[in-house]
Amino acid sequence: MTLTFQDLGLSTSLMESISKMGFEEPSPIQAQTIPLGLQKKDVIGQAQTGTGKTAAFGIPLIEKIDVKNNNIQAVVVAPTRELAIQVSEELYKIGYHKRSRVLPIYGGQDINRQIRSLKKNPHIIVGTPGRLLDHINRKTLRLSGVHTIVLDEADEMLNMGFIEDIESILSNVPEDRQTLLFSATMPDPIRRIAEKFMKDPELVKVKAKEMTVPNITQYYLETHERKKFDVLTRLLDIQSPELAIVFGRTKRRVDELSEALTLRGYTAEGIHGDLTQAKRMSTLRKFKEGAIEVLVATDVAARGLDISGVTHVYNFDVPQDPESYVHRIGRTGRAGKTGMAMTFVTPRELDIVKNIERTTKRKMDRMKPPTVDEAIESQQQMTVEKIRSIIEGENLSFYKRTAEELLEEFDAQDVVAAAIKFMTKEPTAVEVKLTEEAPLYSRSKNKGGRSSGNRRKGDYNRGGGGGGQKNRSSYGNRDRDRDRDRGGKSGQGGNNKRRYSNSK
Repeated sequence: MTLTFQDLGLSTSLMESISKMGFEEPSPIQAQTIPLGLQKKDVIGQAQTGTGKTAAFGIPLIEKIDVKNNNIQAVVVAPTRELAIQVSEELYKIGYHKRSRVLPIYGGQDINRQIRSLKKNPHIIVGTPGRLLDHINRKTLRLSGVHTIVLDEADEMLNMGFIEDIESILSNVPEDRQTLLFSATMPDPIRRIAEKFMKDPELVKVKAKEMTVPNITQYYLETHERKKFDVLTRLLDIQSPELAIVFGRTKRRVDELSEALTLRGYTAEGIHGDLTQAKRMSTLRKFKEGAIEVLVATDVAARGLDISGVTHVYNFDVPQDPESYVHRIGRTGRAGKTGMAMTFVTPRELDIVKNIERTTKRKMDRMKPPTVDEAIESQQQMTVEKIRSIIEGENLSFYKRTAEELLEEFDAQDVVAAAIKFMTKEPTAVEVKLTEEAPLYSRSKNKGGRSSGNRRKGDYNRGGGGGGQKNRSSYGNRDRDRDRDRGGKSGQGGNNKRRYSNSK
């Protein structure tokens, strides 16, 4: 017998929200976690991205909120600002009919604005570790009324060096709370947190249904960071995708890429968590209608996109884990159609490709980065095909007299060559500026803790004021908490000017 949301005994207001969100029946992790959450038991949920874990902890969390009580009653800790925004939006939808108030707080956002928002008595806080601890230390965030705390993507917070921050946050929450911890993997430091801060937790373990879609052809291209944009534009010229999504690691990357593609003559727009919902919906509508040929997106902004007709996915920045990779390439190859996915990796990121292949049990074929000559030749071939189709299918009698006049004046080969040149979209040499991103490192190299590029805790600015962060860690490119330097000011080499033809 299939379990339904009605079977869970949820309140009318929650059922209205669940119905409005289009949920029909609980996913496996929701079916197991929601009853435990409603019973106020501690839960360890081991589940990959895309299994529905936000609603798994969000539904019982919202159910327990007393909207007449103006204290903060629940805290969700998330590793990145993107995820904090995504989780807060989901909780807002779940609690819409109950009128529960949700506030996201994260690094990079004006702290005084956050302090003003905290005075408006939110019921639920969704925040990144550094900014949560900053507010706790400032005494602008009081957690004495918290009955539920959620640690989302705990292994990711471990990899980003937030383990001590998490322990400090937990020590500021009442001991008689309910704690829910979600993690794709269970390394020893995460187990120790569970043992120290949780009471007889119930383990819920769910695997994602599938890892990769069989009808997607998967490639990787090894190239240096400074050459990636030229490689991307050559691929777009050669492959001429009907609809393509380009994935970038950060919001800054998405903004710069969409602007650079537009300068090079492509119709491109970007979506990320800083855009308003109206702007995101407008961009997606134009993409679905074909008014935009290239959509540039961050992982979180593209999560849950249901767009048919995407033929190509380009991972301009390598995904941070196999689950993100599967999510990205799953935007193509839908409804029985074929798709193509290409992942750009720098020489230092090749281990990540191997890790993805091991996890997905699917090999990526190596693709040689195309040259400028190959891009021009491909464009010429497309022009020749257009000319052939016009010759075979159109009535040309109206144009023959003009053609005869040209042939009397010029050599026939020159006339045809000029027509091909006129119709061919040649690569442009417009200068573009992209801020370089530091490479990611495979988690398999650092099973016990942080990624090898992470700096010590004290090296980060906690927000609100001060000097800011000088260097990002290898995982720090995910718009993470305490990353205050946006817009190309991180110590990663600054802006680089490149031309399309600077490397073959």
